[in-house]
Amino acid sequence: MAACGVAVAWAVHRVVPAVPLLTAAVVLGIGAAHLPGTRGLVRGRGRAGLSLAGKRLMRLGIVLLGLKLSLNDVLGLGWATVAMVFCVVAATFGGTWWLGRRMGLRGDQPLLIATGYSICGASAIGAVSEVSDSDERDVATSVALVTLCGTLAIAVLPLLQQPLGLGDAQFGRWVGASVHDVGQVVAAAQTAGPAALKEAVLVKLMRVALLAPLVAALAVSVRARAGARRTTTAAARRPPLVPLFVAGFLCMVALRSTGLPSAAALDAAATGQELLLAAALFGLGSAVHLPSLTRTGARVAVLGLCAWGVIAGVSYAGVLLTT
Repeated sequence: MAACGVAVAWAVHRVVPAVPLLTAAVVLGIGAAHLPGTRGLVRGRGRAGLSLAGKRLMRLGIVLLGLKLSLNDVLGLGWATVAMVFCVVAATFGGTWWLGRRMGLRGDQPLLIATGYSICGASAIGAVSEVSDSDERDVATSVALVTLCGTLAIAVLPLLQQPLGLGDAQFGRWVGASVHDVGQVVAAAQTAGPAALKEAVLVKLMRVALLAPLVAALAVSVRARAGARRTTTAAARRPPLVPLFVAGFLCMVALRSTGLPSAAALDAAATGQELLLAAALFGLGSAVHLPSLTRTGARVAVLGLCAWGVIAGVSYAGVLLTT
């Protein structure tokens, strides 16, 4: 089912290039969970396989995501831009997490939404959920919200370039610092030309690089809480300090930094990463249950809009200060 979902999502992306593959996969997963013809299979015999896709394939996709980033790219941004990205991520993550807890959202939703907005959308949500052992429904709801807002950004941000007085390079940095998923960043930035697209991708990949330390810090926190309980079960469930897929991500970054992978190998890895993440997001989207979502839907939507405002405002100020 996940493979079929990816094939249909790919076809949608080919017909309508403005719709990123990963966005189409999430939407199709949500649709499959509610259409009469597929609903029973998604919630019945297909549930175990789709859950497996949402977890295991997500990890593999995150590992390959490391091949998009090299240390030279990060250093080429300059220390001012690196500091700006750190501030944007810290302000968005801290503000969204705090507000979500104040609003009383269930489970790990505040943590997952904060991670998705501040780092790299659904990929970051999947990575953090593996460490925090989050409920699948919380993960699905967070992915749906972040994907929706990121898709809206593709249409909204290009309309604001001229009113905000941003040059093409400045606009690209703003998009890279404020839009969630890499594919959505490309779709929004390319409207301002190649200069904007280059800046957007570099700044976005700097945010992606912060995924590893965030997941490692969360793993330390979970281990500390498990150790504080001092029970055999809790100790057995403590995650490693650096999860295996995060170590794989860092290894891929190091490999890319050596310059050894050929252009053909990088293209193949990029295609594989897109397909793996699309399958994982189809699986996560299929876990969304809209009737139960309506109970907290208004609060989740308000949190999403507030987080969107925070990251857009902080990143806009950062771009003006660093260019």
